[in-house]
Amino acid sequence: MSDATALPRLLAGLHPHRRLTLAQHRAVHGPPSYAGGLVDALADAGLRGRGGAAFPAAAKLAAVARARGRAIVLVNGGEGEPMSRKDCVLLESAPHLVLDGALAAARAVGAREAIVCVPDDARAARASLGAALAERDDAARVRVRAVPRRYVAGEESALARFAGGGPLRPTVTPPRPSERGVRGRPTLVQNVETMAHVALVARHGGAWFRAIGASELPGSALVTLSGAVRRPGVYEIPTGMRLADLLAAAGEATEPLRAVLVGGYFGRWHAAAAASELTLDRALGSGVVVALGESACPAAELARSTSWLAGESAGQCGPCVHGLAALADAIGRLVSGRADDGVLPRILRWSGQLEGRGACHLPGGVAGYVRSGVATFRPELEDHHRHGRCDACTAVPVLSTPPAPEAIAA
Repeated sequence: MSDATALPRLLAGLHPHRRLTLAQHRAVHGPPSYAGGLVDALADAGLRGRGGAAFPAAAKLAAVARARGRAIVLVNGGEGEPMSRKDCVLLESAPHLVLDGALAAARAVGAREAIVCVPDDARAARASLGAALAERDDAARVRVRAVPRRYVAGEESALARFAGGGPLRPTVTPPRPSERGVRGRPTLVQNVETMAHVALVARHGGAWFRAIGASELPGSALVTLSGAVRRPGVYEIPTGMRLADLLAAAGEATEPLRAVLVGGYFGRWHAAAAASELTLDRALGSGVVVALGESACPAAELARSTSWLAGESAGQCGPCVHGLAALADAIGRLVSGRADDGVLPRILRWSGQLEGRGACHLPGGVAGYVRSGVATFRPELEDHHRHGRCDACTAVPVLSTPPAPEAIAA
């Protein structure tokens, strides 16, 4: 990987449904580097977390390294975002890259333990990690932890609490996990893709990493592209790439597009005409892009996804439990033609009231998602308000809404 501007980086050497062995991994990427100065290298790289919040990776490592107490590294592979597949692809096909990053981070913060959290139903990813650990002589420092496939599993304080034996529920911050996380110890929480980038920065340095990508969000990023495109899948792109260029790389749309969702369920809807010039940088969020074709009903998609998100509440904060349920109910009534005349202003007002509320970002994330949906699909929503459900409402959903388990496991 001597050419700093070449892609792929994270996906280099991968084959579908086949794990890179340790020998194959090192043939592609070279031996791991655990040299000192990782925090400085990450700062030079400008690497920001690829889980959605885009927090500077160097700042997180530095905070854990400064904290008192024996640190823990927690790799978030929960991938609670239903439309995302990127972390699963890395765990299944390039587990050694993720493990290299986790162990490099552990050395940098003085951690003797690294925990990789994987959805309990992701059997292929767990098997791949197990096989990879069996090939390594540093595997004793790493353990794999199964987590429920819930949206809240992507929230770092909830994941740290669960990994320490508690319930999968967010904690009030401060203190943050970097101060008091798993079993009360300083904990570095980074998602799978971020850890894979850490492994490459440790090998090649900050200047190599930022040789591609946008200035404010350098490097490459993995994008899960789905919907009305000819070749859906996980793509590695330079950050700042035009959405139109990504769609072209996927073979263009299979039908005229109505809108594009960028950033997943904490992201934003964009009308197709406006989305063509959108750049995939900070707006990329969790790395999810969904192309919504004209044959889909955006009102029904918005109602279904909001209802699912409301059901993903951890059940401990009023704005989340009651506010999201009320919001989902109002949208459902609107789409079915059973709502009163003030429903749209009320949905927008409630969305504004949910911003910044609750122990985690779920209420605010859903509120922003709903507001962008109302702004993008207002004519369709008003038509459903007047006439009720349309023929497309019963079509196969474009947005994934997995069935919720009966309860959040402890």
